[in-house]
Amino acid sequence: MKRSRFSEEQIIGILKEQEAGHATADVCRKHGISSATFYKWKAKYGGLEVSEAKRLKALEDENARLKKLLAEAMLDNAILKDVAFKKMVTPAALRSAVAHVRADHGVSERRACLVLGAERSSIRYHSRRPDDAEIRVRLRELSRQRRRFGYRRLHILLAREGHAMNQKKLRRLYAEEKLQVRRRGGRKRALGTRAPMTIPQGPNQRWSLDFVADAFSDGRRFRILTVVDDFTRECLALVADTSLSGARVARELDNLLARRGKPLMIVSDNGTEFTSIAMLRWSQNHQVEWHYIAPGKPMQNGFVESFNGRLRDECLNETLFSSLPHARHVLADWRDDYNHARPHTGLGGITPAEAAAKAATQAGLGHAPALLAITARFGHQNQTGLHP
Repeated sequence: MKRSRFSEEQIIGILKEQEAGHATADVCRKHGISSATFYKWKAKYGGLEVSEAKRLKALEDENARLKKLLAEAMLDNAILKDVAFKKMVTPAALRSAVAHVRADHGVSERRACLVLGAERSSIRYHSRRPDDAEIRVRLRELSRQRRRFGYRRLHILLAREGHAMNQKKLRRLYAEEKLQVRRRGGRKRALGTRAPMTIPQGPNQRWSLDFVADAFSDGRRFRILTVVDDFTRECLALVADTSLSGARVARELDNLLARRGKPLMIVSDNGTEFTSIAMLRWSQNHQVEWHYIAPGKPMQNGFVESFNGRLRDECLNETLFSSLPHARHVLADWRDDYNHARPHTGLGGITPAEAAAKAATQAGLGHAPALLAITARFGHQNQTGLHP
């Protein structure tokens, strides 16, 4: 409001002149005011003395100040209610909240920071960290291609392409891009004493066999025979069919022997296919030791069980199979990728094919490959091998 050029004392003096008998028009002309202003003053200050006018002015100023304080308090309350649903833990969240308050409530940055309890220096801070746009794009591409890979395996793949960086930095970029993989399901924790399982010291010393079941899009079921070399972690075979008998398993093992040679031992569970007469006859004819794990103890065949988990998580759960030829084609491509492209954390980030080539090179130079062992978290440290 425009400030008057007359004080309360002057206004009351002008009114007193009119009350003393001077014409209103003459008084207004003398002091350069309009008649409307004169009568407005008369309505407000008529009959008051100077002290009373000062007290009225003080009351008006106090009332205006209280109204301003009340308006500010109501505005602060409205701002807090507006951002009450937001989590303001990180500096980025506080910057977003301050920007939202300034845009919606029209307050200054200082006022918004005061209400939200934020430091203006942190709100005005601009990061000088590079945005790593190229790495982020490549990280998103790899995560789309490898939907079930976490940041550790993606770090290995990026390192292969020449993008060398600290794993902590990659984890930060991985989290900022919201690429986290949700762990599927859970597993029961073993109780009691566990003994370590030793890993063989070379390829073809021990194979592990197991079955995995899945279904086509029309609901029909099919099974997959999985064969894994426990030393190189190679997937030796993925045989898919609607039924797999003991004779069929023996025939597939014959094909494997023709390609890779004879193993010293084969480990499996006590399924009817593995305990059939055909399998016993095959084991005796080829003089291959067959080890059956204890019933209800799948972790005694832990290498193939771990492989089955990766197979289901990265292939079976990601694909809708329409027919048996389609399933065989997808499984063949995935097996080739698993052996030659997918980094295996149990092998130090190299692929099973690279582990096999390394073992062959060491064997050719006359050096026995180092013994790898999975030590138990609980129990005594003994090297008794697999439990019967």
